[in-house]
Amino acid sequence: MTNSTPKSEKPSALIAYLVAGAFFMENLDGTVIATALPQMAKSFGVAPVDMNIGMSVYMLTLAIFIPASGWMADRFGARTVFAWAVAVFTIASIWCAMATGLTSFTLARILQGAGGAMMVPVGRLVVLRNTSKTDLMRAIATLTWPALSAPILGPPLGGFITTYASWHWVFILNVPLGIVALLLSLRIIPNDKQAGRPGFDWLGFLLTSLACAGLMYGLDMVGQSEAKWIVGAGVLVGSFVIGIVAVRHSRHHPHPLPDLAAWRIQTFRVTMNGGSLFRTAVSAVPFLVPLMLQIGFGLDPFQAGLYVLALFAGNLGMKPMTSWVLRTFGFRTTLIGNGLVFVATLLALAFVTPSTPGIVLVVVLVISGAARSMQYTAINTIAFVDVPEGQMAGANTLFSLVQQITFGLGIALGAVALRLSDAFVSPGSQTLTVADFHSAFLIVGVVALMGLYDTLALPRDAGALVSRHRRAMVSPRS
Repeated sequence: MTNSTPKSEKPSALIAYLVAGAFFMENLDGTVIATALPQMAKSFGVAPVDMNIGMSVYMLTLAIFIPASGWMADRFGARTVFAWAVAVFTIASIWCAMATGLTSFTLARILQGAGGAMMVPVGRLVVLRNTSKTDLMRAIATLTWPALSAPILGPPLGGFITTYASWHWVFILNVPLGIVALLLSLRIIPNDKQAGRPGFDWLGFLLTSLACAGLMYGLDMVGQSEAKWIVGAGVLVGSFVIGIVAVRHSRHHPHPLPDLAAWRIQTFRVTMNGGSLFRTAVSAVPFLVPLMLQIGFGLDPFQAGLYVLALFAGNLGMKPMTSWVLRTFGFRTTLIGNGLVFVATLLALAFVTPSTPGIVLVVVLVISGAARSMQYTAINTIAFVDVPEGQMAGANTLFSLVQQITFGLGIALGAVALRLSDAFVSPGSQTLTVADFHSAFLIVGVVALMGLYDTLALPRDAGALVSRHRRAMVSPRS
């Protein structure tokens, strides 16, 4: 009886906004400390470079624990796991603010990462299970906004807090947000469980966690010095081998962790294959743009930050138009056309110079931000349009895992592109040049273009039930 009852639009909207708020808190926390690290290093009495471990262990913990999130939600209930995740994240934030040394801070970040690893995928699963297919696009658009805005708002916000207050407030700000999220989650989120949940696949969890942790650590090393790049490459090879073993294990296990069954669904597979390449290219832009503006154009951090906010303006401006675009053009046309617009902005960035009028650069960044917002929402929505209810937990876990990896891949892609440009475009130069950044944007543009290839195979009416695409609704697939 409960399963056949229509899902109420109002509670599902409230749940989506609650989860989006939690997402914003988690995503912001991953980036806001970047500009606070020097002040924290001085407070702890260590070198600033030593503080990178605070960001690294957080990302590694996310990669390790995300694979278990779907099983935990089905076993103990989505509300229980989400509420505990918010509570752990909030308590860990207090611990971070109270840390007096690098060791205690690192341990607090590990705990914070464990909370975030459960909070994000379980939160998305709650929204997917409590939103009807016709309202799915609106809900996913709500969840997409924090992932796009937090990486842009985080660094300038962290810089403002550490300049006019102290680094402790970077973490204390999470406390009231966490308390509100915890109280609301206990009130409005249903405690869905899956009857007869199979046992925990410990071997699959161990193999997947090792592969993902190695991948994230290797990517972090690749983006650093040349000596660490060599070590990082070795770690990446090892994680790739373990990943192959994990995939082989999943094919022979009756209830694998993570479950790869959703990969057989075309709309989901497109978001995992080409969608991952495109997300990687998108994630490289907030990394490359500030560097180009400061190193290549000679702007100070504040001026560069103001330009980067144009990306956020584009994200925000596109959000109200998302439903109209998908309803008018459908998923396939939108993904291809909008993807080409984003690639065009990368090509434009490959030709801007310090003499380019500021208004031209702002327009390019606004369009780029709007295109990345549209593409993210379309990719994140179409991933689940054809996934049956019984496979939703496994598909969501897999999606969260791959999405987390692509964030790291984006930064690594930007770093490797700059390294290649420095080696071949301006060899012998003591510092990065504008030409190096131009070449890097061209490389990222090629990756984004490759990510659009398998979208061509999508049928014209893909996801029509969700997008309500007019032409597909009157001309169903033959």
